[in-house]
Amino acid sequence: MDQYIKVPHQITDKSFEIISDEIKELDPTFQFQTPLQEDIIKRAIHTSADFDYLKNLVFTGKAEILIQEVIKQGGHIITDTNMALAGINKKILDQYGCHYHCFVNDERAFKISKEKGITRSMAAIQLASQLEGPKVYVIGNAPTAIYQILESVEAGKFEIEAVIGVPVGFVGAAESKKALHESEIPSIAALGRKGGSNVAAAIVNAIQYNIKGIIHQH
Repeated sequence: MDQYIKVPHQITDKSFEIISDEIKELDPTFQFQTPLQEDIIKRAIHTSADFDYLKNLVFTGKAEILIQEVIKQGGHIITDTNMALAGINKKILDQYGCHYHCFVNDERAFKISKEKGITRSMAAIQLASQLEGPKVYVIGNAPTAIYQILESVEAGKFEIEAVIGVPVGFVGAAESKKALHESEIPSIAALGRKGGSNVAAAIVNAIQYNIKGIIHQH
């Protein structure tokens, strides 16, 4: 058997080298807007092995900067799935006293969902809106969660700092992300069908690592 890399951080380092090289091959003229956006896009590619994120991951309202501020202020990060929450590295968040939540399996979400005839993801967003302090919503699975956010903000029911909107799928995913991107809410969105909880977590990780000047964690 050929020799292969066994040391974890060497594997990660090599992966990011390959990503950088392939980006140069795919589009020699491509320019990242900022070092932070570069960190985010490369980590999304690293997580998915999908270079489409080079073009379909879009930013509005300096959302990535606002999310860093929420982390540093000890605000709240709310995910739509426990999978996304599990994929987020908590070490730096804990250092800043940043809280993280997923209410989708909360008994109150089941009750609200049944009473109002809405999805549990929508109910979970309604629960999260009751938290005190600055909030960032991280949506990797449920388009209905994005629609709930858009409707609630438009109705003036609650304010949020930013949304990471990268739900994956064929029913409502592309449409919800387009609506988010075109709204006035600062956002990071993956236009089209692609996304997922793993990508959502990767974006949060890139944003928090960047605070400490870390390109990637081993």
